[in-house]
Amino acid sequence: MVLAHSPYAWQADVDTTVVIPVLSLLYLFAVGQLGASRERIAAYAGSMALLAVAFWTPLHHLGLHYLLTAHLLQNVILAEWAPLLAVLGISASMARRLARSRLWRVAAHPLVALPLWLANYFAWHIPPVYDAALEHQTWLIHVEHACYFATGVLMWWPLVQDVPRRLASGARAGYAFAAFVLASPIGLLLALLPRPVYDYYADVTTRVWGLSPLGDQELGGVTMASEQALVLFVVFLFWFRRFLAEEGAI
Repeated sequence: MVLAHSPYAWQADVDTTVVIPVLSLLYLFAVGQLGASRERIAAYAGSMALLAVAFWTPLHHLGLHYLLTAHLLQNVILAEWAPLLAVLGISASMARRLARSRLWRVAAHPLVALPLWLANYFAWHIPPVYDAALEHQTWLIHVEHACYFATGVLMWWPLVQDVPRRLASGARAGYAFAAFVLASPIGLLLALLPRPVYDYYADVTTRVWGLSPLGDQELGGVTMASEQALVLFVVFLFWFRRFLAEEGAI
């Protein structure tokens, strides 16, 4: 794969020019109708800012054409960081309005949301699927991004919101720990496998940061595993400490 552009090009994308403005306008409409605190509005704004970083900065161009590490970091933003802030931005009145939908009540159930998020994560990292999405950047890569964000919102919902069902602190701690343990094999496998598994990045002729295809994969796997360990384990500790406090153990 030979590319004429700089690896650090700022690349416009449908996700920044269409999706982010639409999500922002929908949220502003919801705020006007149902209200939200400044803290929740700031959280949602942070989510949109993270999406802008993922799709508007050179991270996007690097991930689509040069570095697996950059693409994995982009996926982490889409599947975990941005959805978490988006869910934190949803007010109680907004959550109640969503809970009127039977489909939403089913999708946001912990026994549905977490498996969907995990299945989505694993499915898109299967080498033929991963390579196919990168080879079809006019449509399939956008489906991948949408799936990451949508299932990420569902995954975080039971941990952050109390509607349509309020989980006890102990249940939330167990949920966060399960997400941490079950998602970690992807990053660990990428860090430990003895050869590159994604042909798309192995075929890149212009190497960035002096990384070989295998070195890029190892760095990406370590980055992904470390991020999940940090974010999900911190969330687990938050709810586990609250559980202990409620039980009078601390």
